[in-house]
Amino acid sequence: MDNNVEQLAAKSQTEKADSTAAATGTPGAREAPVSGASGAGPTPGANSSTFWKNSGRRVPGRPSPKRELEKAAAVGVAIGRGAAPGSGMVSTFTEYQKSVSDAWDMGDDEFCIISSTEAAAAAVGAGGDAARFSRQVSQTVALNVIETHSRSNQNHNTSRSANESGADSVPVSSSSTDDCKEDRRSLTDSNENRSRLRNYPGRPQLQKISSNCQDSEYETKIEKFQVVLDSPQLDLVALKKISWSGVPRKMRAVSWRLLSKYLPPSSERRMAVLESKRQGYQDLRHNYFRVDSQDETQQDTYRQIHIDVPRMNPQIPLFQQQLVQEMFERILFIWAIRHPASGYVQGINDLVTPFFIVFLQEALTPNTDLEKYDMSTLPEETRNIIEADSFWCLSKFLDCIQDNYIFAQLGIQEKVNQLKDLIQRIDVNLHRHLQAHGVDYLQFSFRWMNNLLTRELPLHCTIRLWDTYLAESDGFALFHLYVCAAFLLHWKEQLMQQNDFQGLMLLLQNLPTHNWSDRQINVLLAEAFRLKFTYADAPKHLETKS
Repeated sequence: MDNNVEQLAAKSQTEKADSTAAATGTPGAREAPVSGASGAGPTPGANSSTFWKNSGRRVPGRPSPKRELEKAAAVGVAIGRGAAPGSGMVSTFTEYQKSVSDAWDMGDDEFCIISSTEAAAAAVGAGGDAARFSRQVSQTVALNVIETHSRSNQNHNTSRSANESGADSVPVSSSSTDDCKEDRRSLTDSNENRSRLRNYPGRPQLQKISSNCQDSEYETKIEKFQVVLDSPQLDLVALKKISWSGVPRKMRAVSWRLLSKYLPPSSERRMAVLESKRQGYQDLRHNYFRVDSQDETQQDTYRQIHIDVPRMNPQIPLFQQQLVQEMFERILFIWAIRHPASGYVQGINDLVTPFFIVFLQEALTPNTDLEKYDMSTLPEETRNIIEADSFWCLSKFLDCIQDNYIFAQLGIQEKVNQLKDLIQRIDVNLHRHLQAHGVDYLQFSFRWMNNLLTRELPLHCTIRLWDTYLAESDGFALFHLYVCAAFLLHWKEQLMQQNDFQGLMLLLQNLPTHNWSDRQINVLLAEAFRLKFTYADAPKHLETKS
């Protein structure tokens, strides 16, 4: 009897639940699972009809039955196509494709993903600002990613070279570190203000004239230089040996005069030779430098020099002073008159600059800002000394490459062909890449040979490079070929990423060396020495194919 009572009670409760579900319009209440132990069942009258909580968010890449059914009900085609209400199935592939169109929008940017329920609620509560906010945020994030990617590409080489050099860096004093940081900070500001100039192909690198970051590295060499230079009879071989790896700033002016053979080895005769040479240059100025000359050839030469000199280093105020430009005009004009076989050729004006800066540094205190120095404050006698020494050292320096500036510049053409053959044997993949995109070596390396990389490197790097050039035992003309080869190979990775002629030429004419220091030059010279050691004694590598 007790069992019958319990069965009647259960049946009564079931009928009551069915009648309640029918009255409230809640389907499936009978099938909903009930957990009497936990007491966590659906509450009668609640919106949710099942025990398990279903998220209203759309899952990227998965069909959204609710959205598809809403669209189908709006156009009245769901039933006509046989889609049963509540089945959650799509009737065509097109509808399925639309339902998964958000597959690219992954959950890592959840603030950009708004479900239909949340969007509707946000639109009601905030007038739709939430949806617009998400779109703006996504656009901002995209722009930030693009900007960061562009910036990282520009600084990729600089960061990599800095990391590589950091492992072998020499510890320096805190004051030297502070000076380097200050130089970098002012350099960054200067480069940002002049960023437009850097975009033009062929512009000189926008850099400070000198860099004090490596001065401490050469301090230990001063004693060695002092011993060699103070000897009564200079050992030129010993001077070249210690100068090859860099000359300290304090010793550079004297060392360059001796390495150029402008001064004799005997210390007793140096002052007499200096006075004689400097007076001889003043006589040349008086005899040859006549702007009002009636000689048409001289007039054409002076006119070309007068056009080229103001273009030289336009971003440095020092070289825009009229006094400095007149000094350069006299040096170049007199050199052209004394060398009629070649005369003046565009590009020689850049070769005066390193000598001029080195001898100017000798006359000033170490902390002087050369970029903004007013030459009119320097005594006329000192200016004449700087001008005369620059002229004589330039003359000696150009003696071994004078064939570069004769008619048709045959020396440069020969070196360009040698560079082409050398790269073809060292790295055939790079050579084929350049050839496949129509890049001829003459189009970019002519300036490397004509200006000796002065347009590709910052000025203080050029001065460091010339320490080695002047110290080369057999002249720097041959060694410069291998420096150019090492310089081109240094940019192989970036060049191989360029897949058209325009991209290759823009890179080759605007190589990112504005952050280079003496460390990068030392690595470049070491690689050039390795190439010379490997290929210089193998004549077949420099022979032109018949």
